[in-house]
Amino acid sequence: MLRCTNGVIISYLIVKELFMSTTRKTITVTDQQDNWIKAQISAGKFTNDSEYIRDLIRRDQASQADIEAIRGALIEGEESGKPQPFDANLFKQEMTAKHA
Repeated sequence: MLRCTNGVIISYLIVKELFMSTTRKTITVTDQQDNWIKAQISAGKFTNDSEYIRDLIRRDQASQADIEAIRGALIEGEESGKPQPFDANLFKQEMTAKHA
């Protein structure tokens, strides 16, 4: 959080987004997609088309980062060696005893 000289507190993310350089892009959407975007704006979720598209990109970036983390964990697991036997009933008993 940042405190401005007039006492207003502004989130760092908002400030960062306000001062980031931008590039103008032209995109083509179907009428159905355009109506969807307009509905999101009309519902008050976004103030304009660009804000909506930027939100979609941020969400996609976060999703891709999550997928990469899962892939990394899977590779780590595959490289960790041979699987060990697992007794589900014994595990349940141990966890029940531990958390009872």
